[in-house]
Amino acid sequence: MDIFDKFSTLKSRSDLVLQLGVDPFGVKFDTILNATRGMIGNREIVLAGTNNYLGLTFDPDCMDASINAIKKHGTGTTGSRIANGSYEEHIDLEQALAKHTGMESAVVFSTGYQTNLAAISTLAGPKDVIFIDADSHACIIDGCRLSPAPTIRFRHNSPQDLDKRLTRQGEIEGGIALVVIEGMYSMFGDRAPIKEFVEVCEKHGAYLYIDEAHSFGIFGPTGCGLAEEEGVLDRVDFISGTFSKSLASIGGFCLSRHKGFEITRKAMRAYMFTASPTPSNIAAARAALDKIAQKPELRENLHARAAQLHSGLKALGYDLCADVSPIIAVRRPNEIVAAVEWNWLLENNIYVNFAVPPGTPQSSSLLRISLSAAHSSDDIELILNAFKQLSENGEALMARVQEVLAAQ
Repeated sequence: MDIFDKFSTLKSRSDLVLQLGVDPFGVKFDTILNATRGMIGNREIVLAGTNNYLGLTFDPDCMDASINAIKKHGTGTTGSRIANGSYEEHIDLEQALAKHTGMESAVVFSTGYQTNLAAISTLAGPKDVIFIDADSHACIIDGCRLSPAPTIRFRHNSPQDLDKRLTRQGEIEGGIALVVIEGMYSMFGDRAPIKEFVEVCEKHGAYLYIDEAHSFGIFGPTGCGLAEEEGVLDRVDFISGTFSKSLASIGGFCLSRHKGFEITRKAMRAYMFTASPTPSNIAAARAALDKIAQKPELRENLHARAAQLHSGLKALGYDLCADVSPIIAVRRPNEIVAAVEWNWLLENNIYVNFAVPPGTPQSSSLLRISLSAAHSSDDIELILNAFKQLSENGEALMARVQEVLAAQ
């Protein structure tokens, strides 16, 4: 028995995709020119799959803040937040996040993934019960696995199903119910009916935890996310998010309207036993938070470009997974077709995400696009023209699919 035998099915799938061209999960960009362009060799590629929603990775203020933080503090903290890894910048960012969102407590983590691992696994104890959306992100699922609490799934985006399951559960003796949902879901780009979930949680006395990783910064009057857009931000118990999307950095945060959340700093293992975020990452996120507060036009342009692309793809006859949002997922028949088309787009200088099971809902194979406020109307036309040509080349591409499958 070889230790890697357990991955034989995955390797077979991977080998088949590799026969079709470039490895979609190992693309190497030689240079990133700006928020919407990168170089592969001597080819300039339109970036349409980076989650750089507000285009702030090349904002001069964000870059300067990051560079100045390195000059002031060096390249790393070399310690955890409970040891030597808390600088004034970490505290300032936490205070700014709490103030911006009107929350009582904010805790910053080294990654967004780690945020959910730490917070969910700590908030839910052995006497509690976790209720999660069926389409939850891997970091939510892993946070539940680390918790001693049992986990119950409810149908995707269904407050009604959650209501039934909470009713069936009844009173939790000596414990609480923690409900975990997302704001905008990362694969399809569909949004949760947050106000309805808030009402169900209040009815049952459950705590509501929302992962707004893909929605923070781009929804709501001040960019606080979909809970703010639906007018219920002050009724949500916990909100988690990441710096690696709208905040143009690396790291994560969890916010709470409860002051008591502060004690969990001394209980969250994934917070206590890992190095704290680097000064440069913290400074970049802090500068990006100011942009979110000061530049609503970034959100306006992002939503305008999303509407433009969504309507254009629909007009071309593509099957889209959700209504308009900055994430636009194009459903394909299977992963081989998706891989062939993904390679064709990259050969024609358009980078999107190749997304397949188990990382997608409903075992879907997708060409996933995530837009940026930095994209122009002309950029969207370039992307649409590429998808138009992709459709026109469908017969030749399907012949390639059949050729590969016949060789198996």
